Amino acid sequence: MPAADEIDGDVFVSPVYLAGSTYTGDPALVPLLDAGFNRLDDDLANIYLSSPDQRIRIGWLPEGEDDALWRITGHEQPFAPPRWLATFDHYTPVEVVAAFTTALAEDHARGRLGSTHTEPLRPLAEAGWRVDHGPYLTVSQPPDRLALVTRVNGRLDHHEEISDQRSKWTVSGGASGYSSEWLGTFTTNTPTHLITATMTRLADPTPVPRYKDYLPQRNRGAARITPVKPPVPSPLDIQRAAVARSRSTVARTVIASPALVYRTTTPLPVAAPMRHR
Repeated sequence: MPAADEIDGDVFVSPVYLAGSTYTGDPALVPLLDAGFNRLDDDLANIYLSSPDQRIRIGWLPEGEDDALWRITGHEQPFAPPRWLATFDHYTPVEVVAAFTTALAEDHARGRLGSTHTEPLRPLAEAGWRVDHGPYLTVSQPPDRLALVTRVNGRLDHHEEISDQRSKWTVSGGASGYSSEWLGTFTTNTPTHLITATMTRLADPTPVPRYKDYLPQRNRGAARITPVKPPVPSPLDIQRAAVARSRSTVARTVIASPALVYRTTTPLPVAAPMRHR
């Protein structure tokens, strides 16, 4: 297999937390649109979605006022203040966001609006991530230490969380220690099964497609990068191609002379005349 610096063009990247952003929101928006969420676009190319009951609201904000590309809120009533807030910044791999929004869309399709209790750190532990429980923080990292999930163990002020000053959960990736390439946050009341869906994708080793030149430079040495191989034609594909060529080819004989070039086509076989008794 060629070295990562010898690969060019379209590639597969694993793990997802090193893949960087695709700078498109479609993979995370489509599940919600398919579930019947309403869409509104503004003049700045920001996109706003809302559930039909107006209790879930999503903003994809490339021209927003801060670093949060995604702002997702849940409300107990249509005009009530947000009960919970989830954010993802511009550099978050869209597959991580899509895990959250897909679970949200499935909730809406099933008519399930409340939280189903799950343990978000379990998928990480099962995937071999280290989980350390401290008096204030619970911290989880993969073996390469290039992603970080933290959970504040104490109680936080709800208004500080909703105003995005503090968060119960943070998830980040792309560099070692506490310096990260991207960042996502979840407040205390965020349904835990939505966080669990996000963590499950974070720990999933399935590669994601990227264009090599768009990968974060400092992640290329640590990520597993493989070229996208062109599809191998099946025997049926080869047979169909041969039939198509035979139908489009007409045998021609070219006879050259000093004055003229005559082209004759191979005549079709003529059936023998029938004999009458």
